Amino acid sequence: MKYIYAIIASTIILTSCAEKTTTTVEAVIDSGDISQLRAKKKEIEANQKEINQKLEALVDAIAIYDTVKRLPLVTTITATETVFNHHLDIQGNVSTKKNVLVYPEVPGIIKSIHVVEGQRVSKGALLAVLSDGGIDDQIAQLETQTKLAKTTYERQKSLWEQKIGSEIEYLRAETNYFANINAIKQLKKQLKKTRITAPFSGIIDDVFKEEGMVIAPGQGSELLRIVNLTNMYIDAEIPESYITSVTKGKHVEVFFPILNKTVQASVRHAASYVNPSNRTFKVEINVPNPDQDIKPNLTARLKINDYKNENAILIPQSIISENANGQQYVYIATNKKTNGEAVVKRKIIETGKTQGDVIEVITKFPNGLEIIDEGARSVTDGQSVKILSNEALKL
Repeated sequence: MKYIYAIIASTIILTSCAEKTTTTVEAVIDSGDISQLRAKKKEIEANQKEINQKLEALVDAIAIYDTVKRLPLVTTITATETVFNHHLDIQGNVSTKKNVLVYPEVPGIIKSIHVVEGQRVSKGALLAVLSDGGIDDQIAQLETQTKLAKTTYERQKSLWEQKIGSEIEYLRAETNYFANINAIKQLKKQLKKTRITAPFSGIIDDVFKEEGMVIAPGQGSELLRIVNLTNMYIDAEIPESYITSVTKGKHVEVFFPILNKTVQASVRHAASYVNPSNRTFKVEINVPNPDQDIKPNLTARLKINDYKNENAILIPQSIISENANGQQYVYIATNKKTNGEAVVKRKIIETGKTQGDVIEVITKFPNGLEIIDEGARSVTDGQSVKILSNEALKL
């Protein structure tokens, strides 16, 4: 230390003496003498070189005798095994298989409509009645004829059993009787079709026709729409690369932006057919709807669990660097002392799937290994650092 002080003192004395024994720069400039100007410049350059050499000596001496180290400050995270669920984010649309347009099966005039929009109905409930076009009268007439045909048939049968009369008369009476019975059955089926009933329980979403209108089977003759919102599902198209990981039963988190609502669901069906035009396959996802606020054609954001690792090491993507060979690496803290000092070591790693800001490390890391977090971009291999804090990774 005495040597350092001597150097500092001599530097100050030389500088002050030089200022007193030599002509000032201003005086030389004012003289306008080129030889004096050049001589003064040479003198100052010599003094500057000497001062720089002494400053370097001071810096080297301070590095030797200074007991307080100036180490880079870093923070670390602890490598800890955790359960890692990777999700495929995709969009889908809500559908229901019970969203039906009700059409008439027979032509006729709408005699009455028994429901209104928004009304809840049970399966088999009467929705509307059409005119029967005289079918009821035909049934009544046939029933009268059938009574006579039955009497004739029974008599001919009795006579034939007694070997009286001809067989042809007996067969004709039998045929006529059973033909009438079948005709009545067919007419009753036709008559039943004039009474339109609910194919399932649901809500009358829209009524398209009014009483007195003529209606017939076919396109454009829909009478009403009935919807059941109890069992909804979502259609989504998944890239073919996920065909082995997105399968029936996989957990799905469904978010409806319009409703600001999230529900938990599962894959009900995963198609085996890949669409050649866009290289995707379809999945159906069950959507519970107890409040019945989820409607058909709503847009939903899906997070499908396509991968799970029970013992994953996750680290922030931001601390990963890459060398000239394309290898990824992180810095770890080794030889850590009780005062927080440690030595940085570069570790080559292999990574797997990403989720948000974190990435899965495939390379085996021992539990408790400290990885440089803040300051990872400013340290080098083999450098000593001071660890300010160590925390577990917050996901």
